[in-house]
Amino acid sequence: MNRDSKIMIFFCLLLLSIISSGQEAFYNDGNVQMHDGAEIGFHIDLINDGIFDQNLGFAGFYNTDRSLTVSGDNRPVFYDMEVNVTRDLILEVAVAVTNFQEFVNGRVITPRDRRSTSLDYQGDAPYLGENDDRFVDGYASQTGILDFTFPIGDDFRLRPMRIESQAAVNTAKGAYFFEDPNTPNFFSGNFNTDNFGTLLFGVSTFEFWDLDGDTETRVTLTWDDNSNIPTLVEDLEDLRVVGWNENLNQWVNLGNTSTTGDLNDGEITSELFIPDNYVVLTFGTSDLVLDGDLEVFTAVSPNGDDNNDFFRINGLGNFPENELFVYNRWGVLIYQKKRYHEAQENSEAFTGISQGRATIAKGEELPVGTYYYVLKIEGLKDRAGYLYINR
Repeated sequence: MNRDSKIMIFFCLLLLSIISSGQEAFYNDGNVQMHDGAEIGFHIDLINDGIFDQNLGFAGFYNTDRSLTVSGDNRPVFYDMEVNVTRDLILEVAVAVTNFQEFVNGRVITPRDRRSTSLDYQGDAPYLGENDDRFVDGYASQTGILDFTFPIGDDFRLRPMRIESQAAVNTAKGAYFFEDPNTPNFFSGNFNTDNFGTLLFGVSTFEFWDLDGDTETRVTLTWDDNSNIPTLVEDLEDLRVVGWNENLNQWVNLGNTSTTGDLNDGEITSELFIPDNYVVLTFGTSDLVLDGDLEVFTAVSPNGDDNNDFFRINGLGNFPENELFVYNRWGVLIYQKKRYHEAQENSEAFTGISQGRATIAKGEELPVGTYYYVLKIEGLKDRAGYLYINR
């Protein structure tokens, strides 16, 4: 039996219907399954109102004259999938891939105002062939156990976003928007770039990403010459990933653990955070010097063993007019002390206990995690960095 004949015979029983636009569509309202070795090519629209989610084999979408649309009540799930539609494949219902997907021609477009409709990569399904003309224009999702880079973009620009492996276990979803966060087209509110936390000095007005997920991860964002990074920073060490926190109604510093590239093309990786705590993400700037000539012990483990029981900064005695501020990841001030070198000597140093600022109760033991410090020294540039509480 040749390869073509391996396609399930009951595909021939599917009805070919005429939709309102006058275009023909491949219509399924029954129970269809592709077995191993089967191949099918869709040269017309696909409407799936039945069961079409237990497939092996290969499914391709092909057209050089017009766009193709996948619609219906139920999500089709393909094993291997190829997209070769010059004028784009439009998803009006989610489509999943479980083994491999290839971009050959055209974009996969999903509705940006309906996150549930996305191109879903399941079981760590990889993809190939993405570029500035071939990507997911809208939302893509990932479910698996590996690091994943979303093949997303907007305005004929591929702008990938990467998450770590743990974030994909419960499904993570993302999209890129080449829009001013102050005037987004697909969100109910806006994200005022003039509202930002203490550890920031500016926020990009050119673009943003939406990342949805309930598991802590680092995220890597990318930029190109249209990102206008030089309007934010002169040195990539000052660049930050920032997120809009809806409860605080402001942008929050999510850190910079590494950068690669230059001001016109590169990527930045954040600290750990939970995506669902932030509506959208973009770039910001924090014009603060990290550590410098001081010896900073960033681990704080207040467990009484006399090893890193408090936040220690050696060398502060040389700069007696200093003041230390410690913030949680939402920018809430939890500790403040002038002449911190003296505080280290008289048991007033930071030991992971809130000083009672803002919404943090005085005397409250702070949870394990990442915090930020800002050290102000009279006559010198402010210094900042991260510290980690581990009990």
